Amino acid sequence: MISKLSHKIIHFWQLLQHDRRFVTAVPFGWLGLFFLVPFLIIIKISFSQTRIAIPPFQPLWQWAKDGQLRIQIYFQAYAKLFTDPFYVEALLNSLLLAAIATLICLGVGYMMAYAISRAQPRWRTILMLLIILPFWTSYLIRVYAWIGLLNTQGIFNKILLTFGWIDAPLLLIYNSFSVTLGLVYCYLPFMILPIYATLLKINPVYLEAAYDLGCRPWRAFWTLTVPLSMPGIIAGCILVFIPTVGEYVIPELLGGSKSLMLGRVIWMEFFNNRDWPMACALTVVMLTIFVIPVIMIQRAQLPNEEYHS
Repeated sequence: MISKLSHKIIHFWQLLQHDRRFVTAVPFGWLGLFFLVPFLIIIKISFSQTRIAIPPFQPLWQWAKDGQLRIQIYFQAYAKLFTDPFYVEALLNSLLLAAIATLICLGVGYMMAYAISRAQPRWRTILMLLIILPFWTSYLIRVYAWIGLLNTQGIFNKILLTFGWIDAPLLLIYNSFSVTLGLVYCYLPFMILPIYATLLKINPVYLEAAYDLGCRPWRAFWTLTVPLSMPGIIAGCILVFIPTVGEYVIPELLGGSKSLMLGRVIWMEFFNNRDWPMACALTVVMLTIFVIPVIMIQRAQLPNEEYHS
């Protein structure tokens, strides 16, 4: 009896695996449950109003004593978001630091990925292990380590003072420089990995043909290698830019009180000011900043239907 039941369960599971609707329903259901539903809740709170209560926001709809449903939508959070210089500065500063960190990661990461992809196969595993090795330690500990390296009594200032290159310790921490350095250090592997994977897929026959036709190595690199590795470049830029815009730990530990980024401002609004509608409005704007470039990139990568027709 048990063997027949298990056989039916296995047969039913095999049918589900061959059903395309079931296969696609699982990831869509996961995204809907853990992304769409929380995001809709955040959107609802962003159109609310702050109040001193639990929860600390005004409900959007409630039943009146006469039995009628009253809906009240407030736009104060979004109006304040784009008119208050504090939030505008935080938004612009987040975009600027994230863009600078992404460009630095692209320059450094592409060179490292290119060097690893051109290394001998027996060395590639070791080199990639060195790239992934920082992930084996705590993210918080790695950021904390930069405090000891960058402060006025840190290793960098001691080396510069020892060789006589500076007369007084440099202020290397609690500014935009330290935040950018921390972002590049923590997110550089996310740029290297997709570019490295794309470079490995490039057929070396293309470069050999270019060399046979008289193309110089530098020109072949810019006209063949870089365009063919563009999918990895785009993926790496997305993986770096999106999380750095909403970064909280690095600006909090390395940026000081004057370093404003969206992740830190959202935390302040949630826990310090108890202004949940403003925090949710910031979250919606930040997610919109993430989604729009991704959609534009995906549309640019899609083949032109008119051309193929």
